[in-house]
Amino acid sequence: MKTYSAKPAEVEKKWILIDAEGLVVGRLASLIAMRLRGKHKPSFTPHVDDGDNVIVINADKVVFTGRKYSDKKYYHHTGYAGGIKERTARFILEGRFPERVLEKAVQRMMPEGPLARRQLGNLRVYAGNEHPHDAQQPAPFDVKSLNSKNARA
Repeated sequence: MKTYSAKPAEVEKKWILIDAEGLVVGRLASLIAMRLRGKHKPSFTPHVDDGDNVIVINADKVVFTGRKYSDKKYYHHTGYAGGIKERTARFILEGRFPERVLEKAVQRMMPEGPLARRQLGNLRVYAGNEHPHDAQQPAPFDVKSLNSKNARA
């Protein structure tokens, strides 16, 4: 029996919709990363983009466990000497672009490289309840029902 290797022309990409309200960031990010890479499919091929397109709504209503909401820090560097900056998760979630918390969590759960950057292009995160992808008819994906630990009250 030969090992199956998917070709890019044979890949069937689905659209899924995830409502992130009340979901734990890390658990949600790992599920999204798995869907983006295509590891949930039996035809998974490591060098081919065979993952799904993922739409996440209500990304501003995600939750952290423990004290991560106030204590977790995100670092970036300005490029100048001594230019390291830090922001807390609370500052970002209450700020102008709260969807960046979830985008960064998913990005850090993907491998580095050109394929992962292309797969991250299949992720669309929106802070509110609206999204412009109704024409793709995304299928709702209920993350809360998979495990009781995925959501916080």
